[in-house]
Amino acid sequence: MIIQWFPGHMTKALRMMQENVKIVDAIGYVLDARAPLCCFNPQFKSVVGNKPCVFVLNKCDLADPAKTELWCDFFRETNSPFVKVSATASAEAGKIAAAFESVTAPLREKYKAKGVYKPVRFMIVGVPNCGKSTIINCLGGRKTVVTGDRPGVTKGKQWVRLSSGLDLLDTPGTLWPKFDDEKTAARLCFIGSIKDDVTDIYEVALALIEELAQTYPNSLEKRYNVVCDGDASEIFRRIAVKRGFLIRGGETDTERCAGAILDDFRKGRLGRITFDLPPSLSE
Repeated sequence: MIIQWFPGHMTKALRMMQENVKIVDAIGYVLDARAPLCCFNPQFKSVVGNKPCVFVLNKCDLADPAKTELWCDFFRETNSPFVKVSATASAEAGKIAAAFESVTAPLREKYKAKGVYKPVRFMIVGVPNCGKSTIINCLGGRKTVVTGDRPGVTKGKQWVRLSSGLDLLDTPGTLWPKFDDEKTAARLCFIGSIKDDVTDIYEVALALIEELAQTYPNSLEKRYNVVCDGDASEIFRRIAVKRGFLIRGGETDTERCAGAILDDFRKGRLGRITFDLPPSLSE
């Protein structure tokens, strides 16, 4: 399965980040906790440079708790400031704000010593559909930016001022021009960072089933009441029969079944799942 998706607005988004990184004090790097390693955009490294950075491990309510803790250990061991959250919960706002304030404390003290009031500016970055805008709305306590459960909702930059004195710059979710690893591309499809309409969702669903059958077979068996032996196409066929995703002549309605499987995963109906391990454990 070969997947490439880099629409024109992403090129513009990268240019916009390069321009604005000069005027921000720190970076909020949002990662989907179900596939954190895949969410590291290799092009962000050159954009972010040496700016202080807080990693926001988001959607932890959908991720495998044991693997999330391995990621937390990784961030601690590498001295990387981080916070783990489920951004849809308003109670998380304090944790995120505290992490942002902590990493910029030296700068704020410097301003204070000079008698200067200047808001601390964060640029929020991440791949599409990782929850950047939702996090900003969570911090702002109101719907300040448009959100959606699909990639490409944020098209341009949006500044949001918080009462705590933080200014947040929401940026469009951005991928990179070429995926060298098909597994990374597939996992970004699973979590909705790549639009379904630019992929063959049947192939994406088969790739998801193949991964789950190896790592979380009980998730498929419990949700669909099927046996997870045989290849992915056979398991897919069993799910289609169980769910009645059939057309005339008993043929499988592949598009409908594939869409349902992907939707079940993305909404947590298959349980709490994480695909990626930290770099030191995935080598």
